[in-house]
Amino acid sequence: MEGAQPKIRNRLKAAIWGYLLLIIFEGALRKWFLPGLSNPLLIVRDPLAIYVLLVARSRGYLTFNGYSFWMIVIGIFGTITAVLVGHGNLFVALFGARIFLIHFPLMFSIGRIFTTQDVIKFGRVLLWISIPMTVLIILQFYSPQSAWVNRGVGGDVAGAGFSGANGFFRPPGTFSFTNGNSLYFGLVSSYVFYFWTSPAMINKILLIASTVCLLISIPFSISRTLLFETGLSIGFMVVALWNKPEYLKKVMLGAGIVFISFFILKSQSFFATGADAFSERFTTANEAEGGLNSVFMDRFLGGMIGAVQGAPDLPFFGYGLGMGTNAGSTLLTGGRAFLIAEQEWGRVIGELGLLMGFIVIIIRVSFSFTASRRGIIELRHNNPLPWMLLSTGFIQIIQGGWAQPTSLGFSIMSGGLILAAMNKQEFKIF
Repeated sequence: MEGAQPKIRNRLKAAIWGYLLLIIFEGALRKWFLPGLSNPLLIVRDPLAIYVLLVARSRGYLTFNGYSFWMIVIGIFGTITAVLVGHGNLFVALFGARIFLIHFPLMFSIGRIFTTQDVIKFGRVLLWISIPMTVLIILQFYSPQSAWVNRGVGGDVAGAGFSGANGFFRPPGTFSFTNGNSLYFGLVSSYVFYFWTSPAMINKILLIASTVCLLISIPFSISRTLLFETGLSIGFMVVALWNKPEYLKKVMLGAGIVFISFFILKSQSFFATGADAFSERFTTANEAEGGLNSVFMDRFLGGMIGAVQGAPDLPFFGYGLGMGTNAGSTLLTGGRAFLIAEQEWGRVIGELGLLMGFIVIIIRVSFSFTASRRGIIELRHNNPLPWMLLSTGFIQIIQGGWAQPTSLGFSIMSGGLILAAMNKQEFKIF
């Protein structure tokens, strides 16, 4: 853009593509192909992010707004307080600070460098990947945890699966942990339902195949989160249809395909086994957590309210930046554990204290609602793409677990793609 040469912009785009694809395949490197480098690969995306930030800043692609400014201030000050009055480990503090100093500002670089067409191209790639990814999670579902496809980080033969139901484990796909699989297919659902509103943007066979893969992935993931994310995408699509009824005919075709596919799959034994395991997990987990209302209150609103209520018992500057991450807990105690809190808001306030933690939360909430307002405006101007990406990106930015590299990556990816999907020179608010 401003004064930057096309070659530089193309290099920046290539680096961003590398960053985005590494989010999806970083786990595969750590589990299967380079297990001996599993720890260094934990930050494999960081050099790409730093490169993009430095070059983008020097070439006018990145101007620091209020969101980035305050996150950088928190990152710097949080590092100082972590070392002086917190846990005292500089490496743990820096690991936590990189979230604010590197990854969060990268989101705005993606929004300035990528165009709407780049966002659509990335969506097509995600849909192509969804086909082999679905095959992989089915193999993982039916294979023992000792099988190669289920190897854990560092080649751990105990397996990367997580407790599921009916004797089956939740498959992680190419990711180091099962949450990556849910986050990936959640983003796929945003694109699938967007492309059904704009089918001219994609190959019809690919769209049908990826829609079926999304349908298959829900039971085999044994993930209530993925079901929730897919439901959100459908809800956002309904709003898009409400604003633009002309999309309805296009979407009805997709609904018919899903309906027919479901009944065909339902009669297949391999699908029925996955569906039974998902149903059992859904029922037993909801009963244990007090039903759907309790699950929502505990995981979303409860995590927020509980974090604030517990803040008076914390040190003013918290226990120290990075202490709530898995890498931080390993460096501090020699093992992985939730040293502060499992839920995101509790971790943020526990690490930084009420004042700095609350500033971070306000920034995340403010950005999400501002992006949502822009998404509605874009929807009214016949651009449903940012609105559909908000279906899963909104919660990821507010409540995504930034302590875990995969979840952090999907939050930054979602935010960057949302901004890029409404990348217009004449209308800037970020």
